[in-house]
Amino acid sequence: MITPDQPLKFKNGQGMKNRFMLAPMTNQQSHEDGTLSEEEFHWLTMRAKGQFGLVMTCASHVQEIGKGFSGQLGIWNDSHLEGHERLANAIKAQNSLGVVQLHHAGMRSPKELIGEAPVCPSINEKTGARELTLEEVEQLKIDFILAAERAQKAGYDGVEIHGAHGYILAQFLSADINFRTDAYGGSLENRSKLIFDIIEGIRQQCGADFLLGLRLSPERFGMKLSEVKWLVSEIIKMNQVDFMDISLWDVFKEPVEKEEQHKSLLKHFTDLDFGDIKWTVAGNIASGNDVNAVLQAGVDFVSIGKAGILHHDFPQKVMEDAGFEAKATPVSKDYLIHEGLSPTFVNYMKRWPNFVIED
Repeated sequence: MITPDQPLKFKNGQGMKNRFMLAPMTNQQSHEDGTLSEEEFHWLTMRAKGQFGLVMTCASHVQEIGKGFSGQLGIWNDSHLEGHERLANAIKAQNSLGVVQLHHAGMRSPKELIGEAPVCPSINEKTGARELTLEEVEQLKIDFILAAERAQKAGYDGVEIHGAHGYILAQFLSADINFRTDAYGGSLENRSKLIFDIIEGIRQQCGADFLLGLRLSPERFGMKLSEVKWLVSEIIKMNQVDFMDISLWDVFKEPVEKEEQHKSLLKHFTDLDFGDIKWTVAGNIASGNDVNAVLQAGVDFVSIGKAGILHHDFPQKVMEDAGFEAKATPVSKDYLIHEGLSPTFVNYMKRWPNFVIED
């Protein structure tokens, strides 16, 4: 029986001290040039002190035009290194693994934020995005790899490639968005090529000891469950990543697609053989009972989002009390500030229904 406090070893030799990962979460706290702010440093290091075995940054963009939200932490330029070095060292000082999530928003980059039309695998009229040239696709691949090298130089234990939630790699995966006719479009294998190439490039440049993960989401933004499961199986066969991060929106829900509702969304993935690749899921894990249910289902570790916002020490609380439940929402602004959120982050959380008590 796996318990939440049990250590976990990845196939590259690195280990987590327990089964808790802080999910990568948008917080808008850093500077507009992508450099780390004191507020974001405080938010993340407070979670490391709260005993998260792996602390992941927010989505950090690998190109300047890949910025997805105001106040986003960047990793597209060496000017970002100083902040990342400080953050990596502080997370690791708490015996937690420090990991950067590598991100590009693609067509979801607001034009007013990046100063030009966003980019996409194909022209997208709804967002005003233009199609990437083949040379730009190749450069995008290179920039993901360079960002991983930058993270390694900063002292992080690893990186996670963000292939979920409708951002650029998910846009390449989606047949509803990607209409390319070159090597990066058409068949599912071609639509997955950019992810395969980035994984291989990072592994080649950063070595076997560098922790490498991939985040995918099986629904929304044109994603089909069967296609995402195929991709997960292909990634497992590659044996180049150390962990898979599957964002299920809600780990206890049924699939949206009617033909897939013969079993739960989680069961679709627990039925796969991950071999020696570890994996985690995210989505509404808010209590000790939830954590244990997910671990006993066969998932290696849990990814905590909302409960990690509400409790910087959620792992500690669950390890001390298996019946612990996250605080009910809405909560006050003062409560969230006490939990390490800046006023900017609190204001962002007001977008979540019934999360913050209105002033």
